[in-house]
Amino acid sequence: MSNHRRILLVDDEAQITRVLRTSFSSQGYDTRVANDGETALEIMKDWTPELVITDLAMPNMDGLELCRKIRLSTQIPIIVLSVRGQEKMKVQALDAGADDYITKPFGMEELLARVRANLRRIPANSDPLPATIDIGDFHIDTDAHSVTLAAKEVHLTPKEFELLVYLARNPHRVITHRVLLAAVWGGNSSEQVEYLRVFVGQLRKKLETETSSPRYIITEPWVGYRFDPQDRP
Repeated sequence: MSNHRRILLVDDEAQITRVLRTSFSSQGYDTRVANDGETALEIMKDWTPELVITDLAMPNMDGLELCRKIRLSTQIPIIVLSVRGQEKMKVQALDAGADDYITKPFGMEELLARVRANLRRIPANSDPLPATIDIGDFHIDTDAHSVTLAAKEVHLTPKEFELLVYLARNPHRVITHRVLLAAVWGGNSSEQVEYLRVFVGQLRKKLETETSSPRYIITEPWVGYRFDPQDRP
């Protein structure tokens, strides 16, 4: 077998990554290893995997946060590894963007089968979501974490930036409070609607030049928000 499809393995236990790398390499996969989420994101700047397998509990940046960060720029499959008793974290991982999970200890044949099933969903060498978003009045660079609105730079906090990126990737759609909270803050924040309102309010103050009614982030009462980038004639 020689498929050379690229898999990023993320786990802080060296023994596990050694076993996984050996097994996947023997099946013809091109693999790289990271011991935490921050290192994984650094690797992904220069090397684009087609699937990520990540542990949940790791130092510096855990698997939940890694899932959320990956989902800002790509829809590649993510499989999370969890230990027994982490059912709540499994749900949070799925809310954060993971596609599948497998419980430790696991058999390699089962994990390989899960990988094949997830890779069938995307064609080989499929492109990730673009690093830049040009829509309406907005130019957003996800690599540089920069935003310009009508050719003027807008300075956002990291969470404000993540919120805007998610909205900009889903223009003109009604996004529910729950989906927005889960996408940016994780599944355990999905009921904190007031928290979301505060951040939307802060974001509006930086984007809106008029004080009357919001132009870009429209409130859908009792449901969520809709992003209008002003890209229609």
